[in-house]
Amino acid sequence: MSKRNSQAAKTAARERLREERERQAKRDKVKRQGIVAAAIVGVLAIAGGISYAVVQGNQPSTWEKAADAKVVAPANTSGKDGTTVTIGESKTDNTVHLYEDPRCPACASFEQNIGESVNKGMKDGDYKLSFTIGTFLDGNLSGEGSKNALSALGAALNVSPEAFLEYKTALFSSEYHPEESSDEFAKDDYLVKVADSVDALKGNKKFQDAVEKGTYDAWAMRMSKSFDTAEGVQSTPTIKINDKVIENPGSVAEWDKALKDAKVVTK
Repeated sequence: MSKRNSQAAKTAARERLREERERQAKRDKVKRQGIVAAAIVGVLAIAGGISYAVVQGNQPSTWEKAADAKVVAPANTSGKDGTTVTIGESKTDNTVHLYEDPRCPACASFEQNIGESVNKGMKDGDYKLSFTIGTFLDGNLSGEGSKNALSALGAALNVSPEAFLEYKTALFSSEYHPEESSDEFAKDDYLVKVADSVDALKGNKKFQDAVEKGTYDAWAMRMSKSFDTAEGVQSTPTIKINDKVIENPGSVAEWDKALKDAKVVTK
């Protein structure tokens, strides 16, 4: 091979090497651009997901919506938004007012020990029974069982005052009342299950639909607000006889004494 041919070959080789380097540089550039584009898409997707989550997180909950919704008050109620619930046909001016929270274990104990006697006094005409039901335990313990149970109580009250009383008794019973930390009342099917122990509510489609559709959710929120602003109510159960808070009775004998001290004549 001549020196001239050798030099030409070297020049051609250098040219091929230069061209290959340029092609590789272009491939590397395209690859980098693809990686950057993918990264941007990923960042945008994450940002979009975060934005969606933030938007969703800022959406009002079902109960927050209910607090501002138009109230459908149950039958057998009175007053603004139907938050006055008074049962009984007493010819006296005596009123026993109970303030309770559906998830409250002390309320369950009160109802199990004395509830029958309290209801009997109302049925005998010794006094009227008034109820204000709160939901503060949902906030203290987290959950929505108190609110959901209160809405279901509204559905029972819409059936009849008797159905309301029997359903409330069932909710507070040893058989159905859950532990305070358990949020069983948040489940519609559980509330319907409890209702099936009450003759007037068993298989009652109208009642069940009201529970499942949240017909009385807005009413429950107004009732809860009424509880929050009730004078002299610091805990549950709170019992007033003729607007005076009494010490919670632990037995039927103590309940009878409380009525006597309040000058309520019993039959």
